[in-house]
Amino acid sequence: MNSDVVVETRKTNRTLVMTAVSAEREAVMRGLQGNESFDVELAGVGPIAAAANTARLLARKSYDLVISAGIGGGFPKEIEDGGLVVSKEIIGADLGAQTPEGFLSLDELGFGFTRVPIDESLAVRVIEALNRAGLPAKLGPVLTVSTATGTAETAMELAKRVPGAVAEAMEGFGVATAAQMYSIPVLEIRTISNQVGPRDRAAWRIKEALQTLESASSVLSEVFT
Repeated sequence: MNSDVVVETRKTNRTLVMTAVSAEREAVMRGLQGNESFDVELAGVGPIAAAANTARLLARKSYDLVISAGIGGGFPKEIEDGGLVVSKEIIGADLGAQTPEGFLSLDELGFGFTRVPIDESLAVRVIEALNRAGLPAKLGPVLTVSTATGTAETAMELAKRVPGAVAEAMEGFGVATAAQMYSIPVLEIRTISNQVGPRDRAAWRIKEALQTLESASSVLSEVFT
């Protein structure tokens, strides 16, 4: 072999996708179709489990991007059932204190942070790719809560607290906190199975939301490989 020949190796981007439950993980994996640039793992339900499990995985292996993916609730007038959202900010919406004057976030109390910003160019890149694939997606703040909203009053309070919030789920802020600790970019993608508000499981469109999640994941495979 000629010693003067330089063989270049292409760096493969590594992406960690965290889902709350197995049904979401399986939908993402179907969409990725065995793409070896992605690892899809279970975060568990809720921000605490999500943070712990994501941090554990990031301590073992290097990644270029972390994505919190799954189904979630959409805020009325912002996104319909069956829709798709991409975060422009991930917010721990119920971290704080109730006071006679209203809710004070952890930021306002001076005890920490509740907002993880997203690289705008990254989010726009994903939105544009989804749109080209015929999967219209909306960009906006995605809220993380420890207790899923079950009343119209709570839904209205959250919408007022975070104007333009598009979706609610239970893991994004935990995943994002772990990613931020390792200085890794993070993104949250949610497909909408129900509206945020009065709890009505009979109206949830989980099957359709999982199908959309699968389709969106196939687009991610093209964008981040």
